[in-house]
Amino acid sequence: MKTTIFSLILLAGLILVGCAPKHPKIGLLLHSFDAPRWQNDQRYFVDAVKQMEGIPMVLVANNDAKKQLSQAKELIRKGAMVLVVIPVDQATAAEIVNLAHKKEIRVIAYDRLINNCRLDYYVSTDNVRVGEIQAQYLTKIKPKGNYALIGGPPNDNNSRMLYIGQMNILQPFVERDEIKISFRQFANAWTPEEGYRLAKACLDSTANKVDAIICANDAMAMGAIKVLKEKGLLKQVAVAGQDADMANVQEIMKGNQAVTVFKRIKTMASTAAEIAMHLAKGEQVDPYLSTISNGERLVPSYLVDAIAVNEGNVEMTVIAEGN
Repeated sequence: MKTTIFSLILLAGLILVGCAPKHPKIGLLLHSFDAPRWQNDQRYFVDAVKQMEGIPMVLVANNDAKKQLSQAKELIRKGAMVLVVIPVDQATAAEIVNLAHKKEIRVIAYDRLINNCRLDYYVSTDNVRVGEIQAQYLTKIKPKGNYALIGGPPNDNNSRMLYIGQMNILQPFVERDEIKISFRQFANAWTPEEGYRLAKACLDSTANKVDAIICANDAMAMGAIKVLKEKGLLKQVAVAGQDADMANVQEIMKGNQAVTVFKRIKTMASTAAEIAMHLAKGEQVDPYLSTISNGERLVPSYLVDAIAVNEGNVEMTVIAEGN
């Protein structure tokens, strides 16, 4: 009798295991290719899913929130078992999570947290820490003077987190009257054009009296560098960005940009792919190290370290990882 019961339990277990597809479909919803790094994120993610015998399905919304929602529905119809989302905006992304959950599909937010929903997992860099790294580096070379903060779009949670990190470092300098925040605006998009527009507005409004510009990403830093070149201020104003885009690394080597922040994109992408594959196969996910509140719940989070990159450590960071 015991042998029969054991056999039935074993058979039931084998049937359940058999229900998990050998080659699960994993959906990746990209917001846009508005910065060079996103091509790398996609490539590393797709390669990792394929190596684990999954089928990656990638759609790009070109920064159109309604289009991203439509693409989510499309991937769900095509059998995606897990969605990895780089959101265009918060409200629509939360709707994607709710829609997926109705179909018992899990959702991983990649790089950008999705707020106010029952998000399953979050894979990113600690963006508060990224902002701190930017400000720490610039305050070492420009401990006094006028600072400009050019933030990312306000509908992106990362913009707020970066700003918090920057001000964590800058506020004590401000309180000692060593640093003045002479310009502070958020962009409409993460683009060089927005960096150019806001850097020009900054310089025009301050009569070119700016000592440091902290940009929310490298694309906007390129726009700021263009303005500084036009104004004859290259190498006089310290510029910070993030993402370690190759064009910006070259500007660092020329002395036109002081620092960027290197995010281990390959590690982030492969981590997201691994979690997605485990979820799709009904397997246990590796333990997470932290949680982050998204306003609805404490989201299990996998945060990858970030590193300041200057002309002295490019080979040990960006080139070594192959981003």
